[in-house]
Amino acid sequence: MRRRTFIAALPGAALIPGAANAQAAAPRAPDGPGQGGAPAADPSLPPRWVAGEDRFLRPDVSAGDRPVGASFASRTAAYGMNGAAGTAHPLATQAGIDILRRGGSAVDAAIAINACLGFLEPTSNGIGGDAYAMIWDPKTRKVVGLAGSGASPRGLSLETVRARARGGALPPLGAISVSVPGTVDAWWTMHQRYGRLPWASLLEPAIALAENGAPVPDMIAYYIRRSMAAFARPGTGIEETANALRTWGMADGKGPRTGQVFRNPDLARTLRAIATGGRDAFYTGEIAATIDRYFRRIGGWLRREDLVAHRSEWVEPHRTGYRGADIHALGANTQGIATLQMLNILETFDMGDAGFQSPRSIHLQAEAKRLAYEDRARFYADPHFAKVPVEWLISKEYARQRAKLIRTDRILTPVYPGQAPSRGDTTYFSCADKDGMMVSMIQSNFRGMGSGLVADGLGFMFQDRGQLFSLRDGHPNIYAPGKRPFQTIIPGFATRDGAPWMSFGVMGGDMQPQGQTQIVVNRVDYGLEIQSAGDAPRWHHEGSSQSMGEDAAGLGPTGLLRLESGVPRATQVALADLGWTIGKPDGGFGRYECVEHRMDGDTRVYAAASEMRADGCALAY
Repeated sequence: MRRRTFIAALPGAALIPGAANAQAAAPRAPDGPGQGGAPAADPSLPPRWVAGEDRFLRPDVSAGDRPVGASFASRTAAYGMNGAAGTAHPLATQAGIDILRRGGSAVDAAIAINACLGFLEPTSNGIGGDAYAMIWDPKTRKVVGLAGSGASPRGLSLETVRARARGGALPPLGAISVSVPGTVDAWWTMHQRYGRLPWASLLEPAIALAENGAPVPDMIAYYIRRSMAAFARPGTGIEETANALRTWGMADGKGPRTGQVFRNPDLARTLRAIATGGRDAFYTGEIAATIDRYFRRIGGWLRREDLVAHRSEWVEPHRTGYRGADIHALGANTQGIATLQMLNILETFDMGDAGFQSPRSIHLQAEAKRLAYEDRARFYADPHFAKVPVEWLISKEYARQRAKLIRTDRILTPVYPGQAPSRGDTTYFSCADKDGMMVSMIQSNFRGMGSGLVADGLGFMFQDRGQLFSLRDGHPNIYAPGKRPFQTIIPGFATRDGAPWMSFGVMGGDMQPQGQTQIVVNRVDYGLEIQSAGDAPRWHHEGSSQSMGEDAAGLGPTGLLRLESGVPRATQVALADLGWTIGKPDGGFGRYECVEHRMDGDTRVYAAASEMRADGCALAY
């Protein structure tokens, strides 16, 4: 198939009224340079990047010209025949490749990568959070799923939670938002089934990094410093912040600067104990005892008994077809099936004819999101506590009913969830090995670095995932002791003709199903390869109905449609003319990693991609 070239001026911009005057009415670009809103530089003067600025903005300057591939792509995918990895930090990617070269499985590499990222990228993940994975098992030739999600403390009642609520939702910080960390048990459970190398060897790279230190890259330094400032504000409700500031505050208490070497000897000791004692060191041993003592000291609720009771579970992923590809998603208590719902709705439209980055294409995708997220707010919950009508939600017939509500000449309002039948800031990484095993894994502390709480001497922060419980009577996701909260983190996986195709993910809260859908549409409908599919400009819709404290409130009946600056101006104006409230880019468009499996005759070839929105890289060998 001939390579497609994409340019800013595209047919399809006139498919929605108002596009004709797009250039004349184009919205003004954000002020810059820098985050502080400094005046834009005179284009006639030589630009310079002021020391200490987070950004260097020149709206009149675009990316350089690539002689091959999409004009907006940041780089070429990495290719290899023996293994591949893509992560949000180059040192984590290198660690994964090293494990693969030593004969480790893709699961071994995933564990090593995740352990490294907990030190290298604490703004997104760590052993105080939860983990989910989808694994292509080459022996059984199927996708298997693992849910490593912890439950709420058994000693924390609904009455207490409601007494601590703010604005009808759980607070985002402090002990009230902490649930059992599931990550270490998820690693152990995966390794017991699919590991090749000794358990302790998988944690060696992370231990060495935490002891010796590593320079902090731009994005991660920026978000650590933002987190430290947020934790230090009065009125946060965090029971204590001294441990967090001691761990990440550095000399000035504000966090590491870009390029500054950061070390975490407390985390190194914790990982060494886990390397020696396995998962029991964390859930029943001295680490569990330290956690218990800490939460008793600060007046929190997590106890050793909660940790002892925790177990990950193998789950059967759900699946839907999309124009010849099979897209897989985890159910359990995640938002994974929102991706399937969105794709089912979009399959009823000719997305290829709509045109890449056209107003019609983005309009249809955003409307599919709004419909799916109404169901997300109404039905998604821990299936151990609620009967979730998953098969109905992801059925093609239901998608056809929902698709009929979408109009191309106006925005659907109001938007409601379907009527069920009566029967009823994250890190992502991907890796693959020489035998064809592929791992799509996502791990998170939820919002930012997490709850703000760090147990004495352990060097990791506890997640604030509990904020995603509902407090509404009768809701399937209502808070209960020992219950898993609704989860935003979802790995992605796609197969074709019974063979693995893409192990992929897009990090970032409620952006994840929206981002996954855009990746699939870019690849299937617009023919983009894996690197340009991730580099393409994205949209992010905010303001869908919700019963937990995630989406922003007060955004009006149609919410807020944020568009990256790379979306063609004609498209931006046409969408505004259609009635969408267009928001400025805010960095909330997710971060993508992908490993693609392909065959060159009888030879397996991997392609690995990592986009420019993160500090990461992809490698293959």
